[in-house]
Amino acid sequence: MNEERYLTFALTKGRLAEKTLKLLEKTGITCKEMEDKETRKLIFVNEEQKVRFFLAKGPDVPTYVEYGVADIGVTGKDIIMEEGRRCFEVLDLGFGKCRMCVCGPESARELLEHHQMIRVASKYPNIARDYFFNRKNQTVDIIKLNGSVELGPVVGLSDVIVDIVETGSTLRENGLGVLEEVCPLSARVIVNQVSMRMENERIKKLISDLKDALSE
Repeated sequence: MNEERYLTFALTKGRLAEKTLKLLEKTGITCKEMEDKETRKLIFVNEEQKVRFFLAKGPDVPTYVEYGVADIGVTGKDIIMEEGRRCFEVLDLGFGKCRMCVCGPESARELLEHHQMIRVASKYPNIARDYFFNRKNQTVDIIKLNGSVELGPVVGLSDVIVDIVETGSTLRENGLGVLEEVCPLSARVIVNQVSMRMENERIKKLISDLKDALSE
């Protein structure tokens, strides 16, 4: 193992990065440079511990990890599933909890139960496709939307949506509800496949330390 090599982390911008850094602090890994909110730096380094960090948009994190630009990434399970990148998912951090669900008006429940041909709007077409085609064996027409997917059933574009649900208040305000749960979601740690071999001891220790920090 080469002690001089930096271990590089790709963190999802925002709350996820803040929570991850607090958790890493408990394991003894810190990065003072990241505390400066005014900085324009893109890469943050702790020379002493030979670690460096950069912040990225959630959907880009698995890409950086797959291509080895980052050894370790932290992003949501929804993004890992949707992006389908080649990397190891090694730890559920337990924060950022929510659910991926099939939602719609109550009248759509029957269409789902009878496996009818329906239209499904989602920001997550791959997750929706996998759920309906592979798990339910139901043929559906999937429409990718980037904005407020709740609009889909309200304006008649789709029968249901596949989306992340936290409290469900937006759904209720628009006369929609959860009809089926696809899977639970939370923040996960992913590791580059080559890094896992090359830096096995170091990464295994980090995972172990993170588990200990989570159980405190």
